[in-house]
Amino acid sequence: MLSIFAPHFFNWTEQLRDSGHEVYWLDIYDSNTKVKQIDFVEQITGWRYKWDYPGRYFLKSKAPGITRLINIFNERNFQKQLEKEIRRIEPDVVHSFVMYLGGVPALPVMKKFPDLKWAFTAWGSDMYYYQQQTEYLAGMKKALAHIDYMFADCQRDYNIAREHGFEGRFLGVFPGGGGFNFGSLDPFIRDKKNRNIILIKGYQGLHGKCIDVLVALQKLEMQLKDYRIIVFGAAIEVFKFVETSSLKEFGNLEIYGKLNYQDLMKLMGRTLIYIGNSSSDGMPNTLLEAIIMEAFPIQSNPGGATAEIIQHKENGLLIEEPEDSQEISSLLLEALNNYELRKKAVCWNSENIKPELVREKIKARVLKAYDSIEKDL
Repeated sequence: MLSIFAPHFFNWTEQLRDSGHEVYWLDIYDSNTKVKQIDFVEQITGWRYKWDYPGRYFLKSKAPGITRLINIFNERNFQKQLEKEIRRIEPDVVHSFVMYLGGVPALPVMKKFPDLKWAFTAWGSDMYYYQQQTEYLAGMKKALAHIDYMFADCQRDYNIAREHGFEGRFLGVFPGGGGFNFGSLDPFIRDKKNRNIILIKGYQGLHGKCIDVLVALQKLEMQLKDYRIIVFGAAIEVFKFVETSSLKEFGNLEIYGKLNYQDLMKLMGRTLIYIGNSSSDGMPNTLLEAIIMEAFPIQSNPGGATAEIIQHKENGLLIEEPEDSQEISSLLLEALNNYELRKKAVCWNSENIKPELVREKIKARVLKAYDSIEKDL
């Protein structure tokens, strides 16, 4: 398995525990950290630097130019390391996660092993955003032509892959990190009738558009005064925006940086309305989390991915223009004023979407997909 150090990857890989498969993980960027969650996996870390000298992290932060110079001599090449590990392990299949992290960089090596099966998982903005970048699209097309199997977190990305040359077998749509353990999460679902939290994902940057949501809130100050507004995972730009806007005077606004998973789930279990907004994404994991915690979802819909599970004005609301604060404001107001819509949506999601996200059910599908690869060997 080729992946960066990422919780989604660990949650996905954990599904293979006791499956009978022999699993190896090459940490692409080499965090030099062993992960207990996947302790059944042989974890190939600590490979990147020939000499992990004392003070390396300090020098990297204070003198990046010097660090780059040192790394010319001190850093091992990922492709050489991958080839070395393939020759050592002799795997039946290589599984790359994310096209421009584990896919395109692995292509020159995979070409040397034409009989070796190659699987690929698309997550998030992996396909949708990079297909719009000419220089990235060229590499994507070359890799897709050699990939035998594909997993994705939305049907949209399979369609994109097929459009750009993928002729292998699609193994299905799966949540990025596998399913959810309701036994540990359901106890956090509280106050179904008295919820007053509006929870907002705080990502801001290349894809995240939290600030456009905050601008929308400014238009609704009076309508929001009885609600508790919470922004989580807030980027530094979000904190700065609030400090220089009228939101600073909102007595009911709380902004947090990174929250641990349990604290976030506790919040979601008391949330009335969840808002996630980005210009590029796959099927957002936080959207799925909001659904299983029985919050009403308002979510952006880049490339139609979210519309695969949210039907507008039926079981949630879709933001079609993530940078249009007026649209977001109108959608939020509609959700606040339409109790029947919220009630119907949460009920439908709990009865139809949530049961399909049970971890054991997803795990069974994942193992069946891997078994289908094994039958092709």
